[in-house]
Amino acid sequence: MIRKIIHIDEEKCNGCGICASACHEGAIEMVNGKAKLVRENFCDGFGDCLPGCPTGAITFEEREAPEYDEAAVKAAKAKKEHHHEGGCPGSRVAQFDHSKDEAPAFTGKPISRLGQWPCQIKLVPTQAPFFDGAKLLIAADCTAYAYASMHEEFMRGKVTIIGCPKLDAVDYTDKLTQIIQNNDIRSVTVVRMEVPCCGGLQRAAENALRASGKFIPWQVVTISVDGRILD
Repeated sequence: MIRKIIHIDEEKCNGCGICASACHEGAIEMVNGKAKLVRENFCDGFGDCLPGCPTGAITFEEREAPEYDEAAVKAAKAKKEHHHEGGCPGSRVAQFDHSKDEAPAFTGKPISRLGQWPCQIKLVPTQAPFFDGAKLLIAADCTAYAYASMHEEFMRGKVTIIGCPKLDAVDYTDKLTQIIQNNDIRSVTVVRMEVPCCGGLQRAAENALRASGKFIPWQVVTISVDGRILD
């Protein structure tokens, strides 16, 4: 049947995951860091996913599509509730017991390795003396809280800029491109969380590196929600 249904432009999608969270029917999922309409018969065509999209990647279109299957949607919701899997993966509640974690006693006073201010991507200038010859660390906000040795293992000796594409609801690509183009950046390290919305930060950094036209060594490190570095 011909009906109104959403269309997702993958080129515009920054992987923030807001639309997947807003879709109460479960028609949208994050696949390889991009939002995809994975169940056309779950899309009711009301567009709850549209308003929150920061890049305008979601629009309506009229085309041949399966009829909205309300019964299937309700059955899927009931199954999710039964398995406690509902909601955005990045907002899912979890509690960790680190009481048995073995680590040597720390006897010294920790030192901050933040080398400049501001550090928020939205606030940092696109050109500044501290960027000259810098090793750039682009980190998701939550990483410093999830990973205990963030300052010593990642921030030390680097210029650190942080952000959250889901909460800021922006695409950082243009800002990061300007920073890389306008300064002598020696390397780029991206530290992100394992949750899907952090994919937007990684993609913005990768797109910025490509757009800059520069060949710069770079790497991505992923932190689990319970504070481990994932392979």
